[in-house]
Amino acid sequence: MNDRASSEAHSWAAAIAPHELIQRIGQMTRLLRASMRELGLDKEIEKAAQAIPDARERLGYVAAMTEQAAERVIDALERAQPRQTLLIEGARDLDARWQAWLAAPQQSDEARRLVEETRRYIGAVPGHTQATQGELLEILMAQDFQDLTGQVIKKMIEVIREIEQQLLRVLIDSVPANAEQSTLQRLVGSERADSKGPQVKPTEGDAVTGQAQVDDLLAQLGF
Repeated sequence: MNDRASSEAHSWAAAIAPHELIQRIGQMTRLLRASMRELGLDKEIEKAAQAIPDARERLGYVAAMTEQAAERVIDALERAQPRQTLLIEGARDLDARWQAWLAAPQQSDEARRLVEETRRYIGAVPGHTQATQGELLEILMAQDFQDLTGQVIKKMIEVIREIEQQLLRVLIDSVPANAEQSTLQRLVGSERADSKGPQVKPTEGDAVTGQAQVDDLLAQLGF
């Protein structure tokens, strides 16, 4: 609706008494409901309305699964990081001590202690690396949410497409008699188009590529 039409509608509503305006709106609503029932459009809208809660629940499921996977990854990283820190610090400490001893060899007791600490460090490495490997596996397993959420998202796309088709049928069946045939054909073509999503590189002259064109189509149809 353009600014002029909106201004005229506002002036018309202001000139009517509130109770009369409410009465007229009620009559229009009843007439609309009766017309929709006669045309069977109420069932189409009901189907679309029933699909919305289902889509909302599926979105909630995707969000929950994604959050759960993120928490599993973060927890695994927090458990693995201290072990990696111990390995790094232990290796650096032993390397520095061995470098110092080699630069100035000392008594055999000092060498013996270095050897013993080095052996303890080497003996602890498999435990740390095995634990880290387990955390990496946990991170990998946490990615299984992609399979589940991918299926849900595909189903949601079907639900949204069904809502779009139902509402489009309502729109087409409500087209005024003076609507241009070309405009109607473009809308019908949109309804019957295969499920390829929005056109990334539209090449056809009659392709609807933006919201402005959608508004223009609706304006041509009298909506």
